[in-house]
Amino acid sequence: MGSVSSLTLMAGAAMAQDQSAAEVGDVVVTGIRGGAPRTAIESPTPIDVFNAEQLSQGAQTGVFESIRYLVPSFNLPTRAGGGSATVIATGSLRGLNPDQTLVLVNGKRRHRTALINSVSTLYNGSVGVDLNMLPSSAISRVEVLRDGAAAQYGSDAVAGVINVILNKSAEGGQISVSHGQNFDRQDGKFVNVDADIGFALGENGFANLSYSYMDRGASNRAVPIADSVRLYPLVNGQPDPREKTIDRLVTTNYGQMPQESNVFGLNAEYRLNPDVELYGFGTYGKRVSDLNWTFRPATDVLALPEIAPDGFRAQTVIKDEDYELVGGARGTLRGWDWDLSTSYGTNISDWENNSFNASLGPSSPRHFYIGQLRSAEWVNALDVTRGFELDNAGDLQVSFGLQHRRENYQIKQGDEASWIQGTYVRPVGQPGAGQILAPGSQSTPGFRPEDEADVSRNNYSVYGELGWNPNERLYLGAAVRYENFDDSAGDTTIYKLSGRYEFNDWFAVRASYNTGFRAPSLAQQAYSATTSQLRDVVGNGILVPLLLKNLQVNSPEAIALGAKPLTPELSKNLSAGFTLTPWRNFALTLDAYQIDVDDRIAVTSTFSPLDTRLSADGVTTIGKQIQNILVANGLSPEISGQYYTNAIDTRTRGVDLVVTYKLPTDSFGLFDFSLGYNHNKTEITGIVANPPQLAALGNIELFDRSKRAALTESLPKSKVSANANWSLGRVSANLRATRFDSFVTRNATNPAQDRNIDAEWIVDAQVNYDLNEQVRLSTGVNNLFNKYPTQVDAPSAALGTNQYSGLAPFGFTGGSWFVRVAYKW
Repeated sequence: MGSVSSLTLMAGAAMAQDQSAAEVGDVVVTGIRGGAPRTAIESPTPIDVFNAEQLSQGAQTGVFESIRYLVPSFNLPTRAGGGSATVIATGSLRGLNPDQTLVLVNGKRRHRTALINSVSTLYNGSVGVDLNMLPSSAISRVEVLRDGAAAQYGSDAVAGVINVILNKSAEGGQISVSHGQNFDRQDGKFVNVDADIGFALGENGFANLSYSYMDRGASNRAVPIADSVRLYPLVNGQPDPREKTIDRLVTTNYGQMPQESNVFGLNAEYRLNPDVELYGFGTYGKRVSDLNWTFRPATDVLALPEIAPDGFRAQTVIKDEDYELVGGARGTLRGWDWDLSTSYGTNISDWENNSFNASLGPSSPRHFYIGQLRSAEWVNALDVTRGFELDNAGDLQVSFGLQHRRENYQIKQGDEASWIQGTYVRPVGQPGAGQILAPGSQSTPGFRPEDEADVSRNNYSVYGELGWNPNERLYLGAAVRYENFDDSAGDTTIYKLSGRYEFNDWFAVRASYNTGFRAPSLAQQAYSATTSQLRDVVGNGILVPLLLKNLQVNSPEAIALGAKPLTPELSKNLSAGFTLTPWRNFALTLDAYQIDVDDRIAVTSTFSPLDTRLSADGVTTIGKQIQNILVANGLSPEISGQYYTNAIDTRTRGVDLVVTYKLPTDSFGLFDFSLGYNHNKTEITGIVANPPQLAALGNIELFDRSKRAALTESLPKSKVSANANWSLGRVSANLRATRFDSFVTRNATNPAQDRNIDAEWIVDAQVNYDLNEQVRLSTGVNNLFNKYPTQVDAPSAALGTNQYSGLAPFGFTGGSWFVRVAYKW
């Protein structure tokens, strides 16, 4: 029942005026604390609710992949870029960054991933939450608050909140197995296994265990390269005979990367007495992701013939270990409901590489430990709320709380052989004879000692919130929050005002205004990585290693080039809309919004000593001036780098429309229709002036055309999702059509290389048959008509790739089919 709204749940509760919210079951807990049960349609801010069945529609491999088709303003590029961006699902609400949406589990803040989108086109520098490390079988429902809520929940809730509610079943269970593959080339094979089981803990509690397994194979849409492309060195001036027999499909990684994961979950509660209840939940997951890099032929100077006589493909393996444990107690004391909790979550990402360090020669190791990224969060919180009946003035809900959060981020160096510069020189008779070779394991060199980091900080916050119903038709809400970080993020006070008014039983208006913030992540402050190339840096004809660095913000090199300590991104969010429920089983919501975000953190363009453009003096190059700046600060001139900085102000405007209609019939079954639409536009309203340290460089752009377009033009401008669900007896079916609007990618410097990607409709279908009350068989297709995004270029001559944009929200591997069997007891 994929949709962009709360679908059948919203329709059933909002439209059936004679049924209570509890009977329908779509009572929400996100956005308002305490008080009488409130449905999604009754919320003063837009919120969507999706149950487990809706999330499992199709053959999606994770929670974010499902939400992509359910929430109108949620964007999830299939591949947001290279490196770690291909490993984690990276999505966003309302055109903002992934880390500008707060993720909760059972109302508690979920820890971030250790992986930073450091080389991606979209969302560069963002550090989000990896929901695919939460077993999908553990989920009862997901609530998506599409409104700023930092005053209620703290840092990051700029665009909204995703709250995952876990299964509370105390008995029974289910298991499902899914298998499928792509239409074309029969690749991308996958197997998903999901299971959960519930137990009663005496008469006063429950424990629910869950497990999800995912094994996804590689897919590839590269084409064979031409016979005229030479893959071997000439032999006595003639083509090598092996040219006639080598597989010309040299690229095998132009598509989805292989990935395998095992994730476990636990959710438990136990009531000690009528006034106190204990609870705990947690997850543990392991995932292995293979990043298979571009083929390097035997003609490549780094393809040592003693090791790779036919060329080679480097491989990086990312091994993630992720766990979180939450425990707490809640109860009632003198009329006040209280909730005291503590949680600890961490993500550990170990990187390995299978290649060789050419600068060490044929004796180089073939396997390297690249290093480790680690992120951890410890959160302690107290939340208190109470309702009051006021004399002749309605009901008032009073809430307050405080929170402490300890964050830590670490980078650990790799094997010395993974980054060291060796002394090997190609011998006479080989290509590049006499030439030294670039250092490090190939495609992914190791983290160097100077890249290491171990940074921590504390955050303290306190909030207060009021919710007032002066009468049955009017609701007014207000919240204020003070946050203090003991690093450069400093302190801030933010607030939120919201309201809803029912003109009658079928028409209501709602609006909110809030200020918010997102503190810079520790990864943005501390992340550093180094690669190197051999270049003639000083112009004397001698090749030396040029270090290409993602600079830590507080590093001497970054400071010399104008970096400053990162400060929070600040937001102002205004939304207004209305809800219509004119007849039974029909609901329409329309919400418009404007989000201003100042001081957005972005990565600069690269400062390179090889930049040949003229500097401010009209004589020397920009590259030479960069060298002068580095040398003047006692630093090596053989560095090329970029850093994160507060730099850009944006304004995002948009509208969300959601329509649902449920049609029960006597003879033809139950029909459930929904339509969702989002239009979103972001514009840059300001860019920080170049720092004075760079005055000698001239009027350079710190943020080039490509980086600006990634914020404003490289996501679809709109999305439409139309859904039809039908059930009759043992048979049910779903048909979904989603239109992703056009978007643009821009080259950093050359407008001739800008590319336009056309809008496209993607159709998905699924049919289910219940053999009995326990067993369901399902089959379906994603991308029924096997649509591909616009071909923007001819396949590259050397690799047979790059004909599609990697930012297409439905990918570029075409359609796929799946089958599923589910058993419940």
